[in-house]
Amino acid sequence: MLILLSPAKTLDFTPTERDLPTTKPALHTQAKQLTGVAKGLSVEEVAKLMNLSDNLAATAHGYLQDWKAKWDPAAAKPAALAFRGDVYQGLDADTLTDKQLIRAQDQIRILSGLYGVLRPLDLIQPYRLEMGRKLANPRGKDLYAWWSDRVTDTLNRELAESKDRLIVNLASNEYAAVIDFKRLDAEVVTPVFKDKKGDAYKVISFFAKRARGRMARHFVRSRASGRRAIESFDAGGYAHCVEQSSADSPVFLRDSSAE
Repeated sequence: MLILLSPAKTLDFTPTERDLPTTKPALHTQAKQLTGVAKGLSVEEVAKLMNLSDNLAATAHGYLQDWKAKWDPAAAKPAALAFRGDVYQGLDADTLTDKQLIRAQDQIRILSGLYGVLRPLDLIQPYRLEMGRKLANPRGKDLYAWWSDRVTDTLNRELAESKDRLIVNLASNEYAAVIDFKRLDAEVVTPVFKDKKGDAYKVISFFAKRARGRMARHFVRSRASGRRAIESFDAGGYAHCVEQSSADSPVFLRDSSAE
């Protein structure tokens, strides 16, 4: 079973003192090639491409210019510990034990605009490049053209070694769109998280993102897999709703939030 997550715009590259068996991203060579394209952009072009303010564009441009093409673990940090934001508040990788993070390495895959697909302990450098951006490259007009075949093939290779060919899609639509699901040799389940607002249950972005991270954490900590493991998720006060669920889209409801 593989669990898909989106990355985060917010990063934390404070050095970690944890001694973890870190790894090199599977598509590092392709990331290096893509960075070579992006390095040619000016600050103004980065601002336009990513729809950023001048200050944020300068930061994103600086990340690109500082990105080292030669593999250098000293300049990097494990992805699961570097990403911050709502999903990663839910995952809370800092409080997972070393054994749990090593287990997560086999289960979680983070889709990335720069790296294609990452494992939790893959070392990454600071970057900002969302998957939906239309960065022209040798393979086409956008990052989907650059990554779709490569990410899909990578996932298929990993699924071939999995006990059950099940994907739990906890990524956003923007990132999940990089996968050619028609070519993916797996059953795909996309959980939906709804909170009560007024008289109805609705998907509230902030809460839904955090719930995705919590579900990923649920799998890592419980060592469980399969549909029963999905339906048993109850972190944060959510409960599986059979009536609103379908085979490929289980729905989880929450009446109130203490967050």
